[in-house]
Amino acid sequence: MARKSTSSPAAPAASTSVDTTHKANTPPASTAAATHGEPCEPPVTYTKASEDSDDSPSYRFDFEHNRFETRYRNAPVPYDPSLLPNGSRSLSSISTQAFCLGLVFAFTISATTWLASEGYTIWRLPAFFSCLSIFHFLEFYTTATYNVPHCRAESFLIFSNGWHYNTAHALATLEIIISSFFPQYQSALVYPPYTIVIGFLLVFAAQVVRSVAMATAGTNFNHTPVQTRKEDHELVTQGIYSWSRHPSYFGFFWWALGTQVLVGNKVCLVGYLIVLWWFFHTRIIAEESTLVKFFGDDYEKFRQRTPTGIPFIR
Repeated sequence: MARKSTSSPAAPAASTSVDTTHKANTPPASTAAATHGEPCEPPVTYTKASEDSDDSPSYRFDFEHNRFETRYRNAPVPYDPSLLPNGSRSLSSISTQAFCLGLVFAFTISATTWLASEGYTIWRLPAFFSCLSIFHFLEFYTTATYNVPHCRAESFLIFSNGWHYNTAHALATLEIIISSFFPQYQSALVYPPYTIVIGFLLVFAAQVVRSVAMATAGTNFNHTPVQTRKEDHELVTQGIYSWSRHPSYFGFFWWALGTQVLVGNKVCLVGYLIVLWWFFHTRIIAEESTLVKFFGDDYEKFRQRTPTGIPFIR
C-alpha cells in the first residue's frame, strides 16, 4: 500500500477484492460536495496519534473495503481481514488449533509411554493419536514455511478432509479399543516387537517423504487439485520428485498403512489399503489429465520416466 500522511483522511488504495456490503454504512462524503457548500464528513476517522512518539498507532475500519487499518506516524500498516476471527487465515483459529495439537501430543506420548511400560495394550490408542497430532501439525507448518500464499487456518487439515477421512480414523480407534479389551481378538503375529518397529519406521519415513515433497514443491503444491494454471505454476521434477512424481501421495499412503501396522489393527490395515489405493488411483488419473493440459509433452515425458511409488499405480 502506498505511503500516506496521517494528517490526511484520504481512503486507502483500492483493493483487488472489494466487499460492497458495507457501503451503506459509510456516510456519503466527497471533496466535490464540500466545494458546493454541502456538508460532508469523512467516512471514517483516525484517532489522534500521540505527539511525542512516532510509534503511536491510530486505527480505523474501512467499510468500503471491509478491513481494519492501523497507521503509525511514519508507516501505515493495513490489517488483512482474513487474519481476523472467522477469516480464512484467522490468527485465533491457527493459535487454537496449534495449542490443542500440542496438548494432544504431550498427553498422548506420555500416556503411550506409561501404558506400554505397565503392559496395557491400550497404549496403542494414544500412540495412534500421537501420530495424528504430528501429522496435522506438520501439514500446517510445512505449508506456512514453504507455501505462504496458500497457507490458511484449514491447512492443518483437521476439519477439512471430509467425512471419509474422519470415518477411517474413527474405525481405527474403534478397532484399537475392541482389540484391547477382548484378548481373543488379538494374535501373537500382530503384536511382537518387530511389527511395532516396522510400523514406527513406516510412519516416520513416510511422514518425512510427505513433508519434504511439500517443501520441494513450494507454492506449486496445493491440498486440492487445481483446474486452472496460474502464471507462476511450474512443473516440479527435481529432488524427491525425481523418483516419485506424486511423493506427497506416496507419503500419505504409506504413512496411513504404517499407523495401522504400528497399532496392530488387522481389519483397518486391509481396509485402509483398499480404500487408499482406490482413492489415489482415481485421483492420480484425474489430476494427471489436468497436468498434461498444463504442461503438455513435458509432463508426458516426466510421467513416463517417473513412477508413483504406490503399488500397481504406474
